[in-house]
Formats: sequence, C-alpha cells, structure tokens
Amino acid sequence: MALFDLPLDELRAYRSASAEPEDFDAFWSKTLAEAREHELAARFEPVDTGLSTVRVHDVTFAGFGGHPVRGWLTLPAGAEEPLPLVVEFVGYGGGRGLPHEHLLWASTGRAHFVMDTRGQGSAWGGGGGTADPVGGSPAYPGFMTRGLDAPENYYYRRVFTDAVRAVEAARSHPLTDAARTVALGGSQGGGITIAVGGLVPDLRAVAPDVPFLCDFPRATTLTDRHPYREIGLYLKTHRGRTEDALRTLSYFDGVHFAARGRAPALFSAALEDQTCPPSTVFAAFNAWAHDDKAIEVYDFNDHEGGGPFQEAAKLRWLRSYL
Repeated sequence: MALFDLPLDELRAYRSASAEPEDFDAFWSKTLAEAREHELAARFEPVDTGLSTVRVHDVTFAGFGGHPVRGWLTLPAGAEEPLPLVVEFVGYGGGRGLPHEHLLWASTGRAHFVMDTRGQGSAWGGGGGTADPVGGSPAYPGFMTRGLDAPENYYYRRVFTDAVRAVEAARSHPLTDAARTVALGGSQGGGITIAVGGLVPDLRAVAPDVPFLCDFPRATTLTDRHPYREIGLYLKTHRGRTEDALRTLSYFDGVHFAARGRAPALFSAALEDQTCPPSTVFAAFNAWAHDDKAIEVYDFNDHEGGGPFQEAAKLRWLRSYL
C-alpha cells in the first residue's frame, strides 16, 4: 500500500484522542513500587562466545513480580572504566537472540544491554529464554489481548515493569555509567522505549524507531495488520467490550508516557507503515514533553522504516549525548 494515512503536514500537527486515565501516575507508581519490593538480584555470568572484540555476560534479574528476566550485557573487550550505556528493547515476537546478533553498540565503545521480552522469542531471530508465569483471562492468540480485562492484569504491565528493572539491572554493573544511559528499540521495542522514557526520569536520551503501542484508539481502527488487529479480532468475538478494552489500553498508550518524557528523543516514522501507522507514531512524538526532539521520516518505507539508514542517524545523533 502506498500512502494511506494523513499527509505529512497534518501528521506534524496530529494529536491523539486517547484519554489519559486520572490515576495513570498512581497506577505506575504503585506498580513499580511493588516490583521494587523484590531484590533486583542482577547476576552477570561471563559467556564464551568466540568473539574477540567484546565481552558478553548472560544476565538474569528480577522483573515484575520478582520473575526472572534474561538479557545480554555486551562490553568492549578492553573496558576498564564505566562506559556510556545503551539499553535496547526488541520487536514483537522476538527475544534477546544470540550474543553475536548485537554487536553494533559495543563496537562504538559503549556498554550494550538487550532485554529478553517475557513470553516472546519464538517468532524470529535467535529466540528468547524468559517465561511469563502469569496467566490471564481469555485472549486472542498473540500478546495484545492477554489480561485485557483489567489494567492490573494486562501483559504489558509486566513487560514495561521488566523494562524499567532492566535499566536498573544494567546500571548496577560496575562497568556501566548510570548517568549516561540511553534507551532505544524498534517497533514493540520502540513502544517499550517510550514507556521507559516516561517512567525513568534520568535517561540521557531515547531513540524509538517506528514505535508500536501508541495511540490505541486510532491504531485499532486504522490498520488491519497484526499485531494491532489482534485487538479488533478479540472485540469481534467479545462484542460490547470496546470501551472496557480501550480503558485498559489507555494505561499502556505511548502517548501518555510521551507526555512525561524528560530526555532528548530521536523518533523515526515510515509513511507507508501499515503495522505502526505514521499518525500513531506522530501522536507519541508530538506529545513528547522534552523540547529537544526530532523525527526522521522515510517517505516510501513500510514497517522496516529507515533500517540501516536510521542506525546511521542514531550513531550521529547520539554523539551529542553519549
């Protein structure tokens, strides 16, 4: 499909109609406080990868509910002093993969931490190893409707909490500099990045690419591509539940986290993106609270967005912050 969303000049002015819950901040404060009742218990186990330019650690830490969450910490081989830290979150269906899949950021002389996404890691890449031990109400296949009956039960409550704890775990390593921490990711990873940007107040910068999980009221009615379509297919069966579902989703909408963003941000959007429509990306970008923000726009790309060109853009941009 060619251009299907708003023209670019309208995208730059677009604002979401997503209604922010009155208790949004209280909900997330309580959620994170409960998670922090569990010891972080971050463990860093050296891994023999056969790579000579980096050192890799297999990481486990306590996420939501104290559940064990996995990750990789990759450091330049000669690191002896604390390094700027890049924390990365991965796309829908993927996991942390294998260490050699994540060499870009350590190659720049920075520490790199990639978080496994609980329950995922079986759709692409090198897989994942983090279970999601929490059950839930009836759901459509996938992750978008798991626990949709209430904000307290929703799947992304656990994932976003894991992500905040991932930042804390990565910062706890003696060779990472907590004061120079950046969060980034694409698609689902971009949506998680925006949430972390709203929940962690002292990040140096964030870089969400073609982010998912933004502007649910528009996304669920504009595109019929998965994963957003999972919500529509759930509501097709569970008739009359639309208002309740949108209320739950409002606690996880990137637009509301963006309104709390306190760090410089570099977004990207693709104007032919049917998976994360550009208006939903601009909804979060336009709501981002920090004045230092920019967005790269790829006119004729679908959900692949800028790909290696956006990686190059981030490498240039991050020089100012790390």
